[in-house]
Amino acid sequence: MSCRSLYRLALLAGAMGVSPVVHAQSLSTEDIAALRAEIAALRAQVQALESRVGQAEAASAVQVPAQTPVSAQQAEAAPVPAAAPATPKMEVAWKSAPQIRQGGWSFKPKGRMQFDSVLVDAPDSIDDKGLGMATEVRRLRLGGEGTLPGNFGYKLEVELSDNKVDLVDSYISWKSDRFTVRLGNQNQFQSLDELIGDTTGTVMERAAFTDAFNFERRLGIAAEWQKGPFIVQTGLFADDVNAHSATNGDETNSYGVDGRIVFAPKIGNTQLHFGASGHWRDLNSIASAGVRYRQRPFSHATDTRFMDTGIFVANSETHYGLEFAAVRGRWHAAAETHWLTADRIGGANPTFFGGYAEVGYYLTAGDTRVYKNGVFDRSPPKNPVDKGGIGSVQLTLRYDYLDLSDQDIRGGTQKGYIGGLVWSPINYLRFNLNYAHLDYRDVPLYAGNSNDYGVDVVGLRAEFDY
Repeated sequence: MSCRSLYRLALLAGAMGVSPVVHAQSLSTEDIAALRAEIAALRAQVQALESRVGQAEAASAVQVPAQTPVSAQQAEAAPVPAAAPATPKMEVAWKSAPQIRQGGWSFKPKGRMQFDSVLVDAPDSIDDKGLGMATEVRRLRLGGEGTLPGNFGYKLEVELSDNKVDLVDSYISWKSDRFTVRLGNQNQFQSLDELIGDTTGTVMERAAFTDAFNFERRLGIAAEWQKGPFIVQTGLFADDVNAHSATNGDETNSYGVDGRIVFAPKIGNTQLHFGASGHWRDLNSIASAGVRYRQRPFSHATDTRFMDTGIFVANSETHYGLEFAAVRGRWHAAAETHWLTADRIGGANPTFFGGYAEVGYYLTAGDTRVYKNGVFDRSPPKNPVDKGGIGSVQLTLRYDYLDLSDQDIRGGTQKGYIGGLVWSPINYLRFNLNYAHLDYRDVPLYAGNSNDYGVDVVGLRAEFDY
C-alpha cells in the first residue's frame, strides 16, 4: 500500500472516529450503506483538498539548476571583478596660505600688500606739489594658482595700483620635465631685474631702465626649456591687456618677439648667472600716437618725471640686454646693461641705454640670497623671530644709470647711488629702508635756470605676500 493510500485511510478513520480495523458482523445492512455513503462524501472532500495542496506546492516550488563542477584551472582563469577606483585623498598643506590638493587638482590663494612712505627732496626752485613727503598703497594684489590633471596649471592675479585695477600674471600653463608653455598675460623675459618678484628684490624699485623702456606684461604665448644650467625662453606677444587708454584707445594691436638665454653654472659654493635677451616689437597703430620714454625719481609715490624724451613717432623698437649675477654665502652681486633703439619716422633713430650694478651682504649668519630658475627667489630667514632669532638683515649698495639722450632727443641722464637695508623678521614679511641720491644732467625739467642738479630720496616699505 502506498503512502498516499495510508494517508487517505487515516483521514477517513479520523473523520469517522473509529479504528481502521472494524468487524463487519457488528454492523447492520443499513449501517453499512450509511457508512459507505459517508466514506464516498469524505473521499470527494479529500480529493478536493489534495488538488488545492498540489497547486500551492507547484506555485511555491523553486527550481534550482544543476551545477556543473568547475575545475581548478577554470577557477584560476576566471576573471576577478575590478574594484571601484578609490577617491584620491584630499591633502591640505600650509605655505603662507592653505594649499589644497586632491589627485591632479590643486589650489592656493595668492596675494600681496605693499605700503610705502617716501620723501623726495628736490631743489626748492622746482615748483611741483607732487614732490616732498608722500604715502602710497604701492600694491594690493589678489589671486590664486594651482594645477590641473594632465600637467596643466593656471594662475590668476589682479592688482590695485595707480588707483586702478589691472590684470597681472594670468595664464594657463602646461609643464613636462624640461618644457613649460604658458598662454596668457605674462612677463616677456626682458631683464633679470624685471623678472625678480616685487617682494624679493633688494631695493624698493627696479632699475630705472625697466620703467623708462616700458617693460610690462603682455598677452601672448611663451615657451621655456631647461636642462642643467641652461635655460632658453622665447615668446610671441601682443599688447598689454590693460593698454586700453586715452592714448591708444582700442588700437592695441602691436606685437613682438622676445627671447632670453641663461647659463647658470655652480662652481663649488658659488652660483653664477650669465644671461642675454633680445626683443623686437612692431608698434603698428601705436606708431601714430607716438612713443615716450621717461622715469620717476626712484619713487612711485610721485608722478613727477625729471627725465622725459617727450612723444615722438616710431614704427618699431629693438632692444637687447646682458645679465650677470653671483651668489656665494652671505654675498651676492648682480649687474645688467640694456640698449633700446626706436625706429623713428622722420628722423634719426635714437638709442637709449640703461644699466645697474649692485653688491649685497647679509649681516645675519646663515642667510643667503636664493637663486632659482634663472632669477633671484624668496630668501627665508635662517633664524626667524618666532624661533627665537632676529630674522634676516641684508645690506645692498646699487649704482643705477640711465641715458635718455641721443640724436636730437634730450631726455637727460641719471646717475643713481642707492643703499637698501631689508629686515625679514619671518618668511613672507619684509621691511625695506632705502636711500637714493640721483644726479641729473641735461634733463628737460629745470630747477630755476639749471637742468643739472641732484635729488635725494628716502623711502620705507612694509610688505607681506602669500
